[in-house]
Amino acid sequence: MIRDLYNVRWQSAEHTPAQLTDEEEQRARATLFNDLGNRISDHGWVRFPAYSPEERRRLVDVAHRLSSYWGRQVFVEAVDQCIMKLYLAGYGQQAGTPLLPRK
Repeated sequence: MIRDLYNVRWQSAEHTPAQLTDEEEQRARATLFNDLGNRISDHGWVRFPAYSPEERRRLVDVAHRLSSYWGRQVFVEAVDQCIMKLYLAGYGQQAGTPLLPRK
């Protein structure tokens, strides 16, 4: 698939998004824990966008928290450059894929 990008320009460093505060980060992870956890418990898996390394780390942490909360391992897999998949064993393409390491 070819995508044409018109009027695409590099942004300067001053236009980068601000980092979340600790409180905002905790609220974001709690919301993801609830929303993604409900979706995984209903369907066995969920895909969610993760455009930056921080968002990927956040999803990996949510998967670790869900695993410890449920007592069942929640696997994490990168579908492509922008999508991460969280799933229970038996619902993923490769059910034996380990969790991504914590950093």
